[in-house]
Amino acid sequence: MRLRVLALAALVPLCGSLGACSTVAEAVKGPELAPVGYPAALVPREQPVMPLASAREPSPGPASANSLWRTGARAFFADQRAGRVGDILTVMIDIDDSAKTVNSTTSSRSSGMTAGVPHLLGLESSLGKILPGGYDPANAIETASKTANTGAGAVNRAEKISLTIAAVVTAVLPNGNLVIQGTQEVKTNTDVRSLTVAGIVRPEDISSANTIKHTQIAEARISYGGRGDISRVQKTPAGQSLMERFSPF
Repeated sequence: MRLRVLALAALVPLCGSLGACSTVAEAVKGPELAPVGYPAALVPREQPVMPLASAREPSPGPASANSLWRTGARAFFADQRAGRVGDILTVMIDIDDSAKTVNSTTSSRSSGMTAGVPHLLGLESSLGKILPGGYDPANAIETASKTANTGAGAVNRAEKISLTIAAVVTAVLPNGNLVIQGTQEVKTNTDVRSLTVAGIVRPEDISSANTIKHTQIAEARISYGGRGDISRVQKTPAGQSLMERFSPF
């Protein structure tokens, strides 16, 4: 019992210094879902945006007498597509990519050199007495080297993701393009799957159903991963990852 208390006492400052208390709680209770909020912190760089008042369209005036058309209206029916800060649109993510690369390299090199030193400060006769086996000035220096290198590498990768996520318009750029961001989290037992999308879209690319494809998003940032028991088992341990990253051998 005393050893257990000492072990817990030793873990308390470690948790405080390394910020590992949340990790310990997550390992015991499982990961928690992130709080729902305005996704303004997803884009790492600030984008120049129009003021909110100028980004919004002027309010249409009342219809004139004997007419259903309102002054300032862009269409007979209201446009339901996202176009202002806070509007929501649906992003269709359908990634089906594959890559295959095979490389092979072979190189070899051999070299040799023979040099004679007939005169060496008048010490030729003395060197013949000192060096075992005698000294031959005509073959005083001889070198030989040989190197060989063989390398092979192959990449065979296939990625397929088919998901749908709702994103929020967080900014309107001066040219009218929209900055969108969205996050979706699904918790199953003790594992949380998280999907994040961010980027810049053109209002003209948004369909009449208020949807857009991921291929039409500029500066697209799509992240799909998770955290929890399953993800922790699949992840390489931190110590092993550091050793593999910084090992010189």
